[in-house]
Amino acid sequence: MQAKKRYLILFSAGACLVLLLYLSGVQVPASKRNPNRRDDRSGHRPNSHWPHFTEPLQPFIPWDQTETEDYSAHTWPRQKRDVNSGVYKGKRCRMDSCFDFSLCGKDSFKVYVYPQQKGEKISESYQNILSSIEGSRFYTSDPGQACLFVLNLDTLDRDKLSPQYVHNLKTKIQNLSLWNNGRNHLIFNLYSGTWPDYTEDLGFDIGQAMLAKASTSTENFRPNFDVSIPLFSKDHPRTGGERGYLKYNSIPPFRKYTLVFKGKRYLTGIGSDTRNALYHVHNSEDVVLLTTCKHGKDWQKHKDARCDRDNAEYDRYDYKEMLHNSTFCLVPRGRRLGSFRFLEALQAACIPVVLSNGWELPFSEVIDWSAAAVIGDERLLLQIPSTVHTIHQDKILSLRQQTQFLWEAYFSSVEKIVLTTLEIIHDRVLQQLARSSLMWNRLPGGLFTLPHYSSYLGHFPFYFGPLGIRTLPKFTAVIHAVTPLVSQSQPILKLLAAVAKSQHCAQIVVLWNCDRPLPVKHRWPATSQSVIVIEGENKVMSSRFLPYGSIVTDAVLSLDEDTVLSTTEVDFAFIVWQSFPERIVGYPARSHFWDINKERWGYTSKWTNDYSMVLTGAAFYHRYYNYLYTNYLPASLKSMVDQLSNCEDILMNFLVSAVTKLPPIKVTQKKQYKETMMGQTSRASRWADPDHFAQRQTCMNKFASWFGTMPLVHSQMRLDPVLFKDQVSILRKKYRDIERL
Repeated sequence: MQAKKRYLILFSAGACLVLLLYLSGVQVPASKRNPNRRDDRSGHRPNSHWPHFTEPLQPFIPWDQTETEDYSAHTWPRQKRDVNSGVYKGKRCRMDSCFDFSLCGKDSFKVYVYPQQKGEKISESYQNILSSIEGSRFYTSDPGQACLFVLNLDTLDRDKLSPQYVHNLKTKIQNLSLWNNGRNHLIFNLYSGTWPDYTEDLGFDIGQAMLAKASTSTENFRPNFDVSIPLFSKDHPRTGGERGYLKYNSIPPFRKYTLVFKGKRYLTGIGSDTRNALYHVHNSEDVVLLTTCKHGKDWQKHKDARCDRDNAEYDRYDYKEMLHNSTFCLVPRGRRLGSFRFLEALQAACIPVVLSNGWELPFSEVIDWSAAAVIGDERLLLQIPSTVHTIHQDKILSLRQQTQFLWEAYFSSVEKIVLTTLEIIHDRVLQQLARSSLMWNRLPGGLFTLPHYSSYLGHFPFYFGPLGIRTLPKFTAVIHAVTPLVSQSQPILKLLAAVAKSQHCAQIVVLWNCDRPLPVKHRWPATSQSVIVIEGENKVMSSRFLPYGSIVTDAVLSLDEDTVLSTTEVDFAFIVWQSFPERIVGYPARSHFWDINKERWGYTSKWTNDYSMVLTGAAFYHRYYNYLYTNYLPASLKSMVDQLSNCEDILMNFLVSAVTKLPPIKVTQKKQYKETMMGQTSRASRWADPDHFAQRQTCMNKFASWFGTMPLVHSQMRLDPVLFKDQVSILRKKYRDIERL
């Protein structure tokens, strides 16, 4: 009987427990509830951006939200998906379903821009985008050769309340003869939707076109089809752009403030939740998060009890001073997911702390943002200070350095934003030539790493260090010849003999750019190394930097025919180059300066301790720069060089410094080294030409204008052989002939 009572009691207790669990509900882990949940596109799971805590993180509910409200409805755009019309008709588009690959050649990717129509107004920002495309290596004026098409209609601002809004865009686009329901078309957009919902609808049916869009959400973003671009202002420079603000290796990495923000506080509507709650974290010491209610015409109608205090605190701080003196910069969403604060933080080397749930970060397809930013959750606002304080100073320095690389590589100008967009699509179309993640996320970046040259990292000079690759101990000498061979005492023959004696010389290529026919074979001296004579293409100056198949080594020794170098000098310069394979290493140094009176760049050949160029009349560089010179630089700059028969060496220095962000390397030389003055009747008499330096001044400014900035970097470093000019026995010295005069 007692046993029956015990069983009855146990059974009743179990039934009560089951009923209790049923009524209260058991929370199933999210990973089990939704096994198909998509990971973050950068390769990290959504919770991997934050450190692991011993206690579970509780979502923070803003002060003005009740417990019954669904907070995620205010931060995630998926709830408004059904409201939109134009964006989602092609939501399932991918490259294999909505892109016609047959329009693209086997190794060709060309972009056509529709000609501008009469009476159509285009904003300055959109004109900058179109100009960047037309100045790129992808542009074609023939729609029959095009793989991708870009509209001449301004689609950047699709906010109906904006003065830049273009009306009747739907009809205008449908009337385009090449539209074809948007297939193989790319549409650029910065602003979409309008008050109060700010949806992502563009107001017209995009069909099967790709979107290069700012503030795009992960819900509407079509992976490997659309491109997420940053929100940039109308003042963003078209080319070049300013350098990042991080100077060298800033040690220690900490700044005056830990975390800062200064911006609008939206009192009502979308985007108001996070910014309204920032005052909870603000402490006026190391965490300074400032908001103001003063925006819009009727802000006083919605004014709350905190506005006056917030406005007064807001006016006390200078935004630029905060930006340049903070370790982390908060980037919360505004009305739309993207924010100008993102690019501002990158340039200032202030690590972005992104609080914009559902925002597809710019160029997320190729950029690893975990190496440059902290990606947070708007619902975990109160966790931010403790999170950023736990990041080690080594990681902080690494993050800040990566912000500078990304800013300068992809975001500092409209041109770089546009070219990055096109290069991403190029890699999708020509998958066999697609760049690796390392190419995109390490110096010099994807824009300077042309995949047509090679898909192997070891073929590029920038990756020798990271990959632990050593260059082959051989070089190819390329001698530029412009005068006829009439005497056995000419400098070119002495130069041939000196270079051929080098233990590192693999072969010598003579580029014959002379108007006279090639000399017969017996006129060339017998050397221990093979001499290949090739005629220059069209006998122009740029032909000296063509990527000739005859050059089989990574190292190229570029020489003018009148250069005076000994074998010892050649050997020493090559040994130095092996330690700096990404730079120009050589002898004749020059410098640039800013002429205050003329307000332009100047060029000087004075011998000083300061230089910014090493001329290619006697210099080593990697052969990849021949390919980059030929395929990256615009035809206009190369035509200028060819017309003047001048400045090709300056242009090569501009290019290499733009890629590396570093100066060339000057090595020691004999005192009597100089460019030999040739006869006045010779084509090589440019050193005696009174217009020579005037032309080079002009070239400097034309080149700087195209690059959008001055890429040359000054240096005072000169590398000398060990024991050079020391008062010891000459027999103890490795490079003895350098000291002999």
